[in-house]
Amino acid sequence: MKTDVRTIGDVTILDCKGKIVLGEGTMSIRNTVRDILQSGVKNIVLNLDEISYVDSAGIGELVSSYTSVVNGGGKLKLLNLSSKTHRLLTVTKLLTVFDVFDNEETAIKSFR
Repeated sequence: MKTDVRTIGDVTILDCKGKIVLGEGTMSIRNTVRDILQSGVKNIVLNLDEISYVDSAGIGELVSSYTSVVNGGGKLKLLNLSSKTHRLLTVTKLLTVFDVFDNEETAIKSFR
């Protein structure tokens, strides 16, 4: 999995590409989120528009990243879920945990 990091105002957006699966995919998100938090950024959006697959370890990493950000005094929100990922988060009741958006502008404004 590949992540590109960009900043709009006080919000950092991770554009994720590929698969969030056990191993490289989960490590990539974990390390990138950790680095962003260490830099002092508190508002993070994970853009999952180009994620083709998320396995159970990937879901676990999303939850772990969310917990790390919240414990660090920040907020983590999800953007552009695929229908499969949306269904998976619904079935696991995790959709109630995450703020999920289909529009980047709306996601960024939600931090205000």
